[in-house]
Amino acid sequence: MLSNIEQVIREYLPGVVHMSLATSNNNVPWISELHFMYDADLHIYFRSLPSRRHSLDIKENPNVSGNVIKQHTIGEKVRGVYFEGKAELIENVTMQSESYKAFTKRFGPNKDVLEEANTENGHKFYKITVENYYVFDSISSNPSKKYKLSWH
Repeated sequence: MLSNIEQVIREYLPGVVHMSLATSNNNVPWISELHFMYDADLHIYFRSLPSRRHSLDIKENPNVSGNVIKQHTIGEKVRGVYFEGKAELIENVTMQSESYKAFTKRFGPNKDVLEEANTENGHKFYKITVENYYVFDSISSNPSKKYKLSWH
């Protein structure tokens, strides 16, 4: 049984670079694989083109969900982090913006990324304000169990 869900999330996220992001528009769901970053408050950030389907969905419907899962083999015990929240496009990104700081911490400084974020058609930063985190766990829980962490 997990006793500190937040600690498990904070220890898990650094080891995974991809997330699956679910969006929906007009009751039609979509899923995308994206590189992600996060900050000390466990807000999730990603970069994407505004023309991508998930970006267009977010413009119309900011409600998103997703997961961060390490690949595992058959028979291996599993742990994964899931989330629900609201996504938004971040405008006017600077070196002091939390989104860019999270990017730099995760992937290293890159002024080209910063410049591109402020062009009309370049990759933009998006922020997910997580409302609920979940940890699915079969490592410490037998049988497997899903734990909920209400967040912000």
